[in-house]
Amino acid sequence: MKRLPLGCLIFAVVPLFGCNSSGQDDLRQWMAEERAQTKSRVVPLTEPKQFKPVLYAAENNLDPFNSLKLTQALRRDSAQVASNAALIAPEMARRKEPLEGFPLDTMAMVGTLNKIGHPTALLRVEKLLYQVQIGSYLGQNYGRITEITETGIQLREIVQDATGDWVERNASLALQEGDKK
Repeated sequence: MKRLPLGCLIFAVVPLFGCNSSGQDDLRQWMAEERAQTKSRVVPLTEPKQFKPVLYAAENNLDPFNSLKLTQALRRDSAQVASNAALIAPEMARRKEPLEGFPLDTMAMVGTLNKIGHPTALLRVEKLLYQVQIGSYLGQNYGRITEITETGIQLREIVQDATGDWVERNASLALQEGDKK
Protein backbone atom coordinates (compact mmCIF):
# COMPACT_ATOMS: atom_id res chain seq x y z
CA MET A 1 0.00 0.00 0.00
CA LYS A 2 1.15 3.41 -0.85
CA ARG A 3 1.51 6.02 1.77
CA LEU A 4 0.00 9.40 1.20
CA PRO A 5 2.30 12.30 1.61
CA LEU A 6 1.94 14.24 4.82
CA GLY A 7 0.83 17.46 3.02
CA CYS A 8 -2.19 15.70 1.49
CA LEU A 9 -3.18 14.35 4.85
CA ILE A 10 -3.05 17.81 6.44
CA PHE A 11 -5.16 19.30 3.65
CA ALA A 12 -7.75 16.57 4.11
CA VAL A 13 -8.00 16.92 7.91
CA VAL A 14 -7.91 20.74 8.30
CA PRO A 15 -11.36 21.38 6.72
CA LEU A 16 -12.89 19.05 9.25
CA PHE A 17 -11.83 21.41 12.06
CA GLY A 18 -13.89 24.18 10.41
CA CYS A 19 -17.05 22.14 10.94
CA ASN A 20 -16.91 22.64 14.68
CA SER A 21 -20.26 24.06 15.83
CA SER A 22 -18.93 26.16 18.74
CA GLY A 23 -19.02 29.44 16.69
CA GLN A 24 -22.56 28.77 15.56
CA ASP A 25 -23.82 28.17 19.07
CA ASP A 26 -22.82 31.71 20.07
CA LEU A 27 -24.54 33.08 16.99
CA ARG A 28 -27.73 31.13 17.65
CA GLN A 29 -27.82 32.29 21.26
CA TRP A 30 -27.36 35.95 20.23
CA MET A 31 -30.14 35.64 17.66
CA ALA A 32 -32.51 34.15 20.24
CA GLU A 33 -31.78 37.03 22.66
CA GLU A 34 -32.39 39.63 19.96
CA ARG A 35 -35.68 38.06 19.00
CA ALA A 36 -36.80 38.07 22.61
CA GLN A 37 -35.90 41.76 23.09
CA THR A 38 -37.39 43.02 19.82
CA LYS A 39 -41.01 44.02 20.03
CA SER A 40 -42.95 44.58 16.86
CA ARG A 41 -44.79 47.88 16.62
CA VAL A 42 -47.87 48.09 14.46
CA VAL A 43 -49.20 51.59 13.88
CA PRO A 44 -52.99 51.51 13.87
CA LEU A 45 -54.64 52.73 10.71
CA THR A 46 -56.72 55.88 10.83
CA GLU A 47 -60.40 55.41 10.38
CA PRO A 48 -61.49 56.18 6.80
CA LYS A 49 -63.65 59.23 6.17
CA GLN A 50 -67.31 58.55 5.89
CA PHE A 51 -68.60 59.03 2.33
CA LYS A 52 -71.59 61.34 2.12
CA PRO A 53 -73.36 61.37 -1.26
CA VAL A 54 -74.34 64.77 -2.67
CA LEU A 55 -77.22 65.35 -5.01
CA TYR A 56 -76.40 66.63 -8.53
CA ALA A 57 -78.14 70.01 -8.71
CA ALA A 58 -77.01 71.12 -12.19
CA GLU A 59 -79.64 69.13 -14.05
CA ASN A 60 -81.45 72.27 -15.19
CA ASN A 61 -78.28 74.08 -16.37
CA LEU A 62 -77.06 74.10 -19.96
CA ASP A 63 -75.49 70.92 -21.23
CA PRO A 64 -71.74 71.55 -21.73
CA PHE A 65 -71.72 69.09 -24.61
CA ASN A 66 -74.57 70.73 -26.48
CA SER A 67 -73.79 70.75 -30.23
CA LEU A 68 -75.24 74.27 -30.63
CA LYS A 69 -72.90 75.62 -27.98
CA LEU A 70 -69.92 73.89 -29.63
CA THR A 71 -70.85 75.29 -33.04
CA GLN A 72 -70.99 78.84 -31.65
CA ALA A 73 -67.57 78.46 -30.01
CA LEU A 74 -66.01 77.13 -33.23
CA ARG A 75 -67.55 79.97 -35.26
CA ARG A 76 -66.16 82.54 -32.80
CA ASP A 77 -62.67 80.96 -32.93
CA SER A 78 -62.65 80.89 -36.73
CA ALA A 79 -63.61 84.58 -36.82
CA GLN A 80 -60.64 85.38 -34.56
CA VAL A 81 -58.29 83.36 -36.78
CA ALA A 82 -59.57 85.21 -39.84
CA SER A 83 -59.06 88.61 -38.22
CA ASN A 84 -55.55 87.60 -37.13
CA ALA A 85 -54.73 86.39 -40.64
CA ALA A 86 -56.05 89.67 -42.10
CA LEU A 87 -53.75 91.59 -39.74
CA ILE A 88 -50.52 89.76 -40.67
CA ALA A 89 -51.21 88.84 -44.33
CA PRO A 90 -50.28 92.24 -45.87
CA GLU A 91 -47.05 92.26 -43.87
CA MET A 92 -46.07 88.82 -45.17
CA ALA A 93 -46.81 89.73 -48.79
CA ARG A 94 -44.62 92.85 -49.05
CA ARG A 95 -40.86 93.16 -49.59
CA LYS A 96 -38.91 93.83 -46.40
CA GLU A 97 -37.01 97.08 -45.96
CA PRO A 98 -33.33 97.17 -44.85
CA LEU A 99 -34.05 98.41 -41.30
CA GLU A 100 -36.35 95.45 -40.62
CA GLY A 101 -33.27 93.28 -40.17
CA PHE A 102 -32.30 95.01 -36.92
CA PRO A 103 -34.00 94.97 -33.51
CA LEU A 104 -35.32 98.30 -32.23
CA ASP A 105 -32.92 98.35 -29.28
CA THR A 106 -29.93 98.56 -31.68
CA MET A 107 -31.32 101.72 -33.31
CA ALA A 108 -30.78 105.25 -32.05
CA MET A 109 -32.69 108.31 -33.22
CA VAL A 110 -30.12 111.08 -33.56
CA GLY A 111 -32.09 113.89 -35.20
CA THR A 112 -34.93 115.10 -37.42
CA LEU A 113 -35.23 116.94 -40.72
CA ASN A 114 -38.14 118.58 -42.49
CA LYS A 115 -37.97 117.68 -46.20
CA ILE A 116 -40.58 119.59 -48.19
CA GLY A 117 -43.13 119.43 -45.41
CA HIS A 118 -42.47 115.76 -44.63
CA PRO A 119 -40.87 115.04 -41.27
CA THR A 120 -37.82 112.79 -41.60
CA ALA A 121 -35.96 111.11 -38.75
CA LEU A 122 -32.28 110.22 -38.71
CA LEU A 123 -31.47 106.80 -37.28
CA ARG A 124 -28.05 105.43 -36.46
CA VAL A 125 -27.70 101.66 -36.82
CA GLU A 126 -24.27 100.01 -36.61
CA LYS A 127 -22.46 103.32 -37.24
CA LEU A 128 -24.51 104.02 -40.39
CA LEU A 129 -27.06 106.83 -40.70
CA TYR A 130 -30.50 106.19 -42.23
CA GLN A 131 -33.35 108.56 -43.12
CA VAL A 132 -36.87 107.31 -42.39
CA GLN A 133 -40.30 108.84 -42.92
CA ILE A 134 -43.85 108.13 -41.82
CA GLY A 135 -44.85 104.78 -43.33
CA SER A 136 -41.31 103.35 -43.29
CA TYR A 137 -40.81 99.96 -41.69
CA LEU A 138 -38.22 99.19 -39.03
CA GLY A 139 -37.52 96.57 -36.39
CA GLN A 140 -38.10 92.86 -36.44
CA ASN A 141 -41.78 92.95 -35.41
CA TYR A 142 -43.28 94.46 -38.58
CA GLY A 143 -42.93 97.96 -37.11
CA ARG A 144 -44.35 100.81 -39.22
CA ILE A 145 -43.70 104.45 -38.36
CA THR A 146 -46.92 106.32 -37.57
CA GLU A 147 -45.54 109.62 -36.25
CA ILE A 148 -42.25 111.52 -36.20
CA THR A 149 -41.70 114.38 -33.76
CA GLU A 150 -38.61 116.31 -32.75
CA THR A 151 -38.26 114.12 -29.66
CA GLY A 152 -39.10 110.65 -30.95
CA ILE A 153 -40.65 108.19 -33.34
CA GLN A 154 -43.95 106.36 -32.73
CA LEU A 155 -44.55 103.08 -34.51
CA ARG A 156 -47.07 100.26 -34.65
CA GLU A 157 -45.78 96.69 -34.37
CA ILE A 158 -47.53 93.38 -35.01
CA VAL A 159 -46.52 90.68 -32.54
CA GLN A 160 -47.84 87.34 -31.31
CA ASP A 161 -49.31 87.29 -27.82
CA ALA A 162 -49.09 84.40 -25.35
CA THR A 163 -51.93 82.53 -27.06
CA GLY A 164 -50.33 82.80 -30.51
CA ASP A 165 -52.75 85.44 -31.84
CA TRP A 166 -51.35 88.38 -33.81
CA VAL A 167 -51.98 91.72 -32.09
CA GLU A 168 -50.94 95.31 -32.65
CA ARG A 169 -48.89 97.20 -30.08
CA ASN A 170 -47.32 100.64 -29.96
CA ALA A 171 -43.59 101.21 -29.63
CA SER A 172 -41.38 104.26 -29.70
CA LEU A 173 -37.80 105.41 -30.21
CA ALA A 174 -36.72 108.49 -28.29
CA LEU A 175 -34.18 111.06 -29.45
CA GLN A 176 -30.73 110.21 -28.07
CA GLU A 177 -29.18 113.25 -26.41
CA GLY A 178 -25.41 113.67 -26.75
CA ASP A 179 -22.96 111.63 -28.78
CA LYS A 180 -23.18 107.90 -28.10
CA LYS A 181 -20.69 105.75 -30.02
